[in-house]
Amino acid sequence: MTALVTGASSGIGRDIARKLGSRGVRLIITGRDRKSLEDLRQEIGARRVKIITADISRRDECLRLYREASAYGVDILVNNAGFGLYGKFSVTELDRELDMIDVNVGAVHILTKLFLRDFSARDKGYILNVASIAGFMPGPLMATYYATKNYVVRLTEAVREELRCQRSGVYIGAFCPGPVDTHFNSTAGVKFALRGISSEYAAECAVRGMFARKALILPTPSVKAAVIASRFIPDMLLAAVTRLFQSRKG
Repeated sequence: MTALVTGASSGIGRDIARKLGSRGVRLIITGRDRKSLEDLRQEIGARRVKIITADISRRDECLRLYREASAYGVDILVNNAGFGLYGKFSVTELDRELDMIDVNVGAVHILTKLFLRDFSARDKGYILNVASIAGFMPGPLMATYYATKNYVVRLTEAVREELRCQRSGVYIGAFCPGPVDTHFNSTAGVKFALRGISSEYAAECAVRGMFARKALILPTPSVKAAVIASRFIPDMLLAAVTRLFQSRKG
């Protein structure tokens, strides 16, 4: 099997690539940091890893990535690349938010659609979309990030139902962690309000859940409880609670 992992230069994406590599999966890793990707390639084994550098905030780069990766016969797509931004919606930087939408939503949409067509034609394949617990609630002070993860969760759920109705052999699921100890928060400009799980543990949960064909992969009891609670709490109250939680990150 061959897996394409986006955002593989650090964090969860890097550790998902490691976990897949340890299972004997051949890898195509992508990101913008060539040196970090090269280091990961040497660690896993140069003969089993292909690097494709790409800036997937750009549509043409997503299409190029698809064309180049397809030539190697991709069986698993892991849409992991993404980032956040902290601050009031009225003052956060527009260009940074548009880049976030392009990566967190646009790239996921493009790559999911294109590889899904290939997988459907073969009636097999795996698509794992890395979302977040943020995908189940509004997110004051990280409004755009939460909205992008809502998109990822709902897109994944909708496509999964289409595949179920077609009795397709293709898997699609969403990995939805809470806080994870990575560079995400420093990039977003926040600090953890709660202790996060390790990136390695998150990756192990994600890979195991994918091969178990779980619709939603929720790595801890607290995340599971929060997702269940979000379905019963009125939206206005949920937004207020989330704002209080987010305000502790600043």
